[in-house]
Amino acid sequence: MQEKFDEIFQTVLERITPKKAQRAKIEGLAKKLEAKVAEVSRRFGVEAEVRLEGSVAKDTWLSEEPDVDIFMRVPKSIPRKSMGKVCLQIARKATEGAQHIERFAEHPYLEAIVDGVRVNIVPCYKVEKGEWLSATDRTPYHTDYVRTRLDKQMLSEVRLLKKFMKGIGVYGAEIKIGGFSGYLCELLVLHFKSFLNTLEAFAHSKRRMTIDIENYYEGRENELKLLFKEPLVIVDPVDKGRNVASAVQPQKLFTFTVAARAFLKNPSLKFFYPPETKALSVKKLKQKLEMHGSAFIFITFGNVNAVPDVLWGQLYKSHRSLQKLIQLNDFKILRSQPWSDEKTLNMFIFQLEQRFLPSVKKHLGPPIEKEKDCEKFLAKHLTNSRVISGPYIEGGRWVVELRRKYVDAVALLSEKLKDGGRNAGVAEQVSKVLRKGFQIVVNDEVLDVYKKNSKFAKFLTEFLSGKPKWLEAG
Repeated sequence: MQEKFDEIFQTVLERITPKKAQRAKIEGLAKKLEAKVAEVSRRFGVEAEVRLEGSVAKDTWLSEEPDVDIFMRVPKSIPRKSMGKVCLQIARKATEGAQHIERFAEHPYLEAIVDGVRVNIVPCYKVEKGEWLSATDRTPYHTDYVRTRLDKQMLSEVRLLKKFMKGIGVYGAEIKIGGFSGYLCELLVLHFKSFLNTLEAFAHSKRRMTIDIENYYEGRENELKLLFKEPLVIVDPVDKGRNVASAVQPQKLFTFTVAARAFLKNPSLKFFYPPETKALSVKKLKQKLEMHGSAFIFITFGNVNAVPDVLWGQLYKSHRSLQKLIQLNDFKILRSQPWSDEKTLNMFIFQLEQRFLPSVKKHLGPPIEKEKDCEKFLAKHLTNSRVISGPYIEGGRWVVELRRKYVDAVALLSEKLKDGGRNAGVAEQVSKVLRKGFQIVVNDEVLDVYKKNSKFAKFLTEFLSGKPKWLEAG
């Protein structure tokens, strides 16, 4: 088996380890940008210490997707309210002519495409360790910590771990993904010493995993349980009050665990390089939807004017509320997910066991020994116009048969969303767009959207399959 591992690792590392020419290009671009950001900062009257951070600074970047992170460490005298705005202006000026995307962490920062390379220009405060004013203030300390501890072999191990996580869809701490950050990957390799050891640890983990590299809580492990509630806890070596893994959603953690098991049992390049999804033909899509026999409900709406991290936060919040609404009205959800192309099209997808419910349902009241509860139940239901039969006694408790208010899931959603859905828990910015208009389509009525949007076509093809690309019959 080790031979198979080595063969795969060699192939992957050959592809993802930066070559000399690419290193020179990326490092040259980083130096040029550092100088430009520093110069523009001075022109704006901002005393910024400009530093290269992130994977390029730590030499853990993947040649296929280089990201240059330039940090502006600004004085504490700049107020929090204006810090993001001022630094965005500087970043825009320093990358004039490039394609810009405004991103948002704790405060806004700028993503730019410069010479075909993605560049992030991020503001933070220049503070002493532990005196954090914003979340990004820790980043320079993270860079210094990792750079002084990862040896040459470990750099390769980190690259393998990152590529594996990208391949199975769990890499990235942004809200859209809710997965493992680059810094988290580096700490895992620092702790477990190799990519394979990391997979072994997660594959065989039976309970909550806690890692405290600097032994801040040695002899005080109980404190950790009180401080951090997440299933994966990696104490930040530069800030003992922070869990580096707090952004990892349970679903991503579970996916990593089972993918680690599968790879250790049957190693394959598929984990690192999953096959490209080919969207189903219209004919096959119709067949697949019919074969499922369930009801696929698609709520489509237009552009939400928000940066991607805010957009996904709004979509997830709204999605959770709509899930709850559907379930409270007795419809059974098999699977559901929000989707967005982050430009013109947003969507909530709900796969229900069935779209229509019987018009009557049985509603159980309290056992007869609970006198007070029985009085309340009878007072409520003796005059309730929705009661078709009862109250009557069955199995030692009061029972009524009620007429359902909503028997059609589409009618329920149409009614609750027509005013934007704020009362149903829809997030504010999504609600604004819904008020302007939305469309609800069922099953193959989604074909119009499917034919026009190739990204959505690939997504729906994967959603209908439901199976990870790396999962094979054992």
